[in-house]
Amino acid sequence: MIPSPTLPFQNPELDVRDRAKDLVSRLTIEEKTKQLLHEVPGVPRLGIPSYNWWNECLHGVARAGVATVFPQAIGLAAMFDAKRLHRVAIVISDEARAKHHEYVRQGDRGAYKGLTFWTPNINIFRDPRWGRGHETYGECPFLTSRLAVAFIKGLQGDDPRYLKLVATAKHFAVHSGPEHLRHEFDAVVTPKDLRETYLPAFHACVTEAKVQSVMSAYNRVNGEACCGSPTLLQKILRDEWGFSGYVVSDCWAIRDFHESHHLTAGPAESVQLALRSGCDLNCGCTFEHVPNALARGLITETDLDGAVERLFAARIRLGMFDPPDQVPYAAIPYEVNDCDAHRALALDSARASIVLLKNADNLLPLSPDIDSIAVIGPNAYDHKVLVANYFGIPSRAVTPLEGIRAAVSPKTRVLYAQGCNHAGTAIEGHNPDGHLAEARSVAERSSVVVLCLGLNAEIEGEQGDVGNEDVGGDKADLALTGLQQRMLEEIVELGKPTVLVLLAGSPLSITWAVEHVGAIIDAWYPGGEGGIAIADVLFGRVSPAGRLPVTFPASIDHVPPMVEYSMEGRTYRYARNEPLFPFGFGLSYATFEYSELALSAPRIAAGDSVEVSATITNTGGCASDEVVQLYVTDLDSSCRVPLRELRGFCRIHLPAGESRQVTFTLTPKDLSLIDETGARLLEPGRFLITVGGSQPDARSVALMGRSPLATELEVTGKVLALPY
Repeated sequence: MIPSPTLPFQNPELDVRDRAKDLVSRLTIEEKTKQLLHEVPGVPRLGIPSYNWWNECLHGVARAGVATVFPQAIGLAAMFDAKRLHRVAIVISDEARAKHHEYVRQGDRGAYKGLTFWTPNINIFRDPRWGRGHETYGECPFLTSRLAVAFIKGLQGDDPRYLKLVATAKHFAVHSGPEHLRHEFDAVVTPKDLRETYLPAFHACVTEAKVQSVMSAYNRVNGEACCGSPTLLQKILRDEWGFSGYVVSDCWAIRDFHESHHLTAGPAESVQLALRSGCDLNCGCTFEHVPNALARGLITETDLDGAVERLFAARIRLGMFDPPDQVPYAAIPYEVNDCDAHRALALDSARASIVLLKNADNLLPLSPDIDSIAVIGPNAYDHKVLVANYFGIPSRAVTPLEGIRAAVSPKTRVLYAQGCNHAGTAIEGHNPDGHLAEARSVAERSSVVVLCLGLNAEIEGEQGDVGNEDVGGDKADLALTGLQQRMLEEIVELGKPTVLVLLAGSPLSITWAVEHVGAIIDAWYPGGEGGIAIADVLFGRVSPAGRLPVTFPASIDHVPPMVEYSMEGRTYRYARNEPLFPFGFGLSYATFEYSELALSAPRIAAGDSVEVSATITNTGGCASDEVVQLYVTDLDSSCRVPLRELRGFCRIHLPAGESRQVTFTLTPKDLSLIDETGARLLEPGRFLITVGGSQPDARSVALMGRSPLATELEVTGKVLALPY
């Protein structure tokens, strides 16, 4: 119960920082020290309730019961649609608010019931083996930045006084495996790669989205532990970028200082390093040693006060100490949770995320009146594969098999066989051949085969959450696991038209399938409505328009060692080997023609912006979305630069036969480079500008059957130094 506002911190009309300062001034040292852990006690004498800071909402409110479950983050990225992702975040924040207030009404303030969410994961998916890559928005700093900003704004809301939720940009910084080394690994990175690849999304989250929390990573960066890094937390995050929110450690990361990184002598010294470097909140237990650090003079009460004030400022901005009728988000009813409208958006998002990788001889779409269809594979009828990790519980989870059964005519025979597990060989007993015989039998009796293969969150994921502990959650390679490749080849040998549906969160080696299978779609981990979305694409109710947010390498031999954090040879920006499928690639049931590429000026002075426009026409026979992509290549740079960089994207819907003009604005920052010292410079010279449905690389052109439109822009004048 909130007492009547007789104290300054209880007065909603006062400045948030003044309220936080007043509140902290009324706490004893003992009370303050207990506020620095993720699970904190209340202070009844001041009307302050207990609170647990740990909440998750990667693709829906997670670990808090029933909620709308959207496609996994990598699938949301494949939409290439910041506006739709913003709507997804609004739905998630509505449900989070509704659930929180109902839990409080029931007296439950436990874990996963609060308003501070450790989402999104904006690390760059630089290596296709990384187990947590499917939690991210892919490999491109620009795409990740635009999507993260949209998502965070949707979570935090737009009220001038109150935050809807607190979002947390994680894991800061230079963090993307190896998982089994994350507690001890030192990511050595150049100033150029740091500023060009690993920091842009965090910078956008802080300066544009005004994210209120940042989570530090487990690893070290250039020798400094991320949760105790003066360079990252003070010099860059607070001094350079002006971040005024709070920093939280990854869970139990601070004890790594003395146990794994061997940077400190013990827990008290780890407290000193973390707190004085700018880490305010400890997910874990090391800050239990704050009293010892105070007693030994390793930290001061002033150090303590700064952190506690930032934490209470966040709770005040969430309206936790104000009358509910003054907090607009407190009135969101519990009934919005997992409602029909929210599930409809989950279905829409799943449809938008699906990427058509191959469609030889227009095998797809299939007819719903087909005589018979075999649905085979470990991902065909597995509800767990829909939700990936960090998930809520969908009240309705539709598998591919269930979606297909509902989509075909009553006369169509739908046969099913699991065939094999995701990993290992035996399904029951000690059968080394799984149930491949059953898979062959149902395929022989069907007119077409849909193979649902791939991975799940028990194969790729976070250290400790998966079974492949030899690599700690990462993949050892990119191969289909278990008997899946063998089953794929045996089914294709039967000569039936075959569609491969991949459900996975990362690139896979499917070279054999590309050569032998008629059609391939990538459905990621598609969420609670995933099976309906897959069926809608298979049977032509929806034309697929998703794009790959990651490169599918032709061979794992083309990928540098995972422990190397140099970007050379990685992602579409620096890899020179031809990929199997490029970043930004995706086919459609429609065809599109690009024309009238134009610049507002072919020559501009350094520091000016330029508009780029093109006309897109749907020349196919069905309505479809199209993802228009703009790439920039610096042709006259004075230092090493990416081969090309995405600098604009726009998802549009076009009925058959209709056209639309799309316009992008390229700013000086879009045309700048990061030099080897980490400085951002705008150099005069020539820039290649391309606009199309894909990258301008040779593989994309070969797969799409057409080249993006291209033109040159000239920038004149002197070299300009730009702020980061």
